[in-house]
Amino acid sequence: MVHGPHGEDGTLAALCYLAGITCVGSGLRAGALAMDKHVTKLIAADRGIATAPAVLLTPRTAAGYQWTRPVVIKPVAAGSSRGVTLVAEPAGLPEALAAALTLDDQVLAEDVIIGREIDLAVLGRPGGTRTVAPPLEIVGDGIFGYQDKYGGQADLRVPAAICDDDRVALASAAVTMFDALGCAGVARIDFFLTAAGPVLNEVNTMPGFTEHSQVPKMFAAAGLPYPELLDLLVTDALAGQAPMRAGQ
Repeated sequence: MVHGPHGEDGTLAALCYLAGITCVGSGLRAGALAMDKHVTKLIAADRGIATAPAVLLTPRTAAGYQWTRPVVIKPVAAGSSRGVTLVAEPAGLPEALAAALTLDDQVLAEDVIIGREIDLAVLGRPGGTRTVAPPLEIVGDGIFGYQDKYGGQADLRVPAAICDDDRVALASAAVTMFDALGCAGVARIDFFLTAAGPVLNEVNTMPGFTEHSQVPKMFAAAGLPYPELLDLLVTDALAGQAPMRAGQ
């Protein structure tokens, strides 16, 4: 289970497939699609799931981008919130674009969404069932950054205190994205819960699995401790989720 580029982007899964090695989680196609935040938006739109409006920029077009309102600048394909900057004033735009473009040759300038940050974990079993763990809320101000994710100080609340209607809407959208991308094993689907309903942030096909990470906390709240979750993922992979099927 390798998080970030060359892990969750499908590279390692493809190598395992070519080598005939069974592995946990999504295959090449799901990893590559979900790692690309712009493509994920297109797939979400096709399934009727809202995402933040965004402009796709490259090194050639970034110089001409005009700041008109607060935006989040982020690399299209990076992990752990690296290169992500909230730009509240136009003076901060050049530095934010430069930081993102050092990590990727495509970046998004995304409208700021006001809402609660709610993560869901979806577990796909070999028989086709989908299990959604209790939702988790990230409580804080601003960007949930690298140090927040791995420093152990983040305020993560599970189960999130949300109403039944919101819980059903979030779970439905999470499973829809899991299936639309062709995910396998476990994936974390991140949303903003707004007054108008769920807004998809991103999909992690191989989410972080440290002791501080969201997915183990969510399944622990459902009565599935970390060692048992790992055992289940490996058992399911051996039972037929992997090795990756050709074209998956």
